[in-house]
Amino acid sequence: MLTPVVTTAQRRRARVRAPELVGRDWLNTGGQGIRLADLRGKIVLLDFWTFCCINCLHVLDELRPLEAEFADVLVTIGVHSPKFAHEAERAAVAAAVERYEVEHPVLNDPDLTTWQNYAVKAWPTLVLVDPEGYVVHVAAGEGHLDALRQVVSEVVAEHEAKGTLHRGDGPYVAPPPAATELRFPAKAVLTPAGTLLVSDSAHHGLVELAADGETVLRRIGTGERGRRDGLEPTFSEPAGIALLPADVAARVGYHAVVADTVNHLLRGLNLDTGEVTTVAGTGEQWRDGATDGPADEVLLTSPWDVAWWEPAGGVAVALAGNHTLGLFKPLENRFERLAGTTVEGLHDGPAAEAFFAQTSGLAADGDRLWLVDSETSALRRLDADRTVHTVVGKGLFAFGHRDGAADQALLQHPLGVTALPDGSVVVSDTYNGAIRRYDPATGEVSTLATDVAEPSDAVLVDGELVVVASAAHRLERPVAPGARLVSGDAHEVRRPPSVLGAGGVELAVVFTPPTGQKLDDRYGPSTRLEVTSSPPELLAEGAGVGTDLVRALRFAEGFTEGVLHVVAQAASCTDDPAVEHPVCKLARQDWGVPIRLEKDGSDRLPLMMGGLDEGI
Repeated sequence: MLTPVVTTAQRRRARVRAPELVGRDWLNTGGQGIRLADLRGKIVLLDFWTFCCINCLHVLDELRPLEAEFADVLVTIGVHSPKFAHEAERAAVAAAVERYEVEHPVLNDPDLTTWQNYAVKAWPTLVLVDPEGYVVHVAAGEGHLDALRQVVSEVVAEHEAKGTLHRGDGPYVAPPPAATELRFPAKAVLTPAGTLLVSDSAHHGLVELAADGETVLRRIGTGERGRRDGLEPTFSEPAGIALLPADVAARVGYHAVVADTVNHLLRGLNLDTGEVTTVAGTGEQWRDGATDGPADEVLLTSPWDVAWWEPAGGVAVALAGNHTLGLFKPLENRFERLAGTTVEGLHDGPAAEAFFAQTSGLAADGDRLWLVDSETSALRRLDADRTVHTVVGKGLFAFGHRDGAADQALLQHPLGVTALPDGSVVVSDTYNGAIRRYDPATGEVSTLATDVAEPSDAVLVDGELVVVASAAHRLERPVAPGARLVSGDAHEVRRPPSVLGAGGVELAVVFTPPTGQKLDDRYGPSTRLEVTSSPPELLAEGAGVGTDLVRALRFAEGFTEGVLHVVAQAASCTDDPAVEHPVCKLARQDWGVPIRLEKDGSDRLPLMMGGLDEGI
């Protein structure tokens, strides 16, 4: 059975006082700290995020219209709760705040103090605090804009009537603007003309550079965020670029495919004219539904990189937003699923059963498609027989900088991979600030360069590696002759595990439809729950897919720790019998929950997707 629905009035009666905001320092406040007491009279929306997380980036964009609509009563505060070691560095957080145009105060909380005080279990999590300082709503995952708008509207009405709502400006102070030729470039390719085509992500466009990597030849895009086609196109944080084979380009009328990440589109670029056309996607983000069909009708989600892969006869697409690989066939105007299930994790085998984790870099090399999964810090490959193999990587919570045998080597959130003519591959090991090399002939990983500011891609130009140093806003040539070995430390995500009973628990995903909506089963189940684990043997019972949001899990004997992978979604529809075709909104979240099993551990694991649970 489903989790009982809790009304707004019942939520308010709980009167849970919001814990104070505690962290290392603040950004976007002009150097001033903020206390919740300073915000009495305002509605406060806490966004627990980390900049590695694609779902968190989605939510940043979802919140923009809400922040604009309630600008005089709502104060959004980003609580940056890092997953990776690099994300705990203040300079890295500041760069991310600029890169993703975060226009609200951000608390840097590298020790996860506020995260733990609010009992948060997932990125992203949103917590709404009323003008008197009480928690009134919690939501994890994506797709909560309408519910948040409804709750905020209710809180505004209630506290305006009570006289406890104060209108006016919030504490956001914009940082001084920076001017560089490139701003957070993402990917680069070498064109047939010998120039470098770079995705200039934060400038929302493309830049063509001479072979020196510095001289600007032309810009493609106006620099404004948008999705306009033509000779004055607009993009939204574009990333990967793939060149089409000459015969294919001649037939379709464009030479390159660009991953227009935040627009959830693929764009075609004619290198001769600079004209841009939309070739795949609708601009709406995929959360559920068809993944195969006409390219201009299938929804995409955060395409991050693209690469022409001859064995598949099309452009492989890293769909970071749902942890899958797609395939775009330009000649057929078709898009289809290439690999993955949408479950985030590290699982090899047949492509249709494999788990990926925010794939962010692709490189085709004959029958092999190399890829890097940033969230599992993994180097992997997809073979022509459609099987997936992991070369480097241990899972969602293990990372580091360690060279040597590939099965013992460690990376930290890599975003790029480059195939070299000798059969080896170069990994842009982003959060280690390093360029790494894997040699399949020896099975060894080595380090070619360090102290690169968030490298996100590399391209070979006249036998020399040109690296996209994203956080340095330029292209660099950092690789000196000869590799060296780094025997660095292994790290694990410091996020505290949930302590559960060794025998088993009740998993309960809590979802409360917003006022005026309900879970509507007229056209089939409106909820879905998928549970897996790492290692797979951890779960003796309870794994698999079902429609109830509550499930009994039983753990196998002999295990003391592991990770539960939970994917939940719920569609809430207009609660009005007079409406023939109700409007439905889909909320979706995936959790990777580290757990520790103890005899006296909790017998219940609540995961908030929307509403308020007694446990907070």
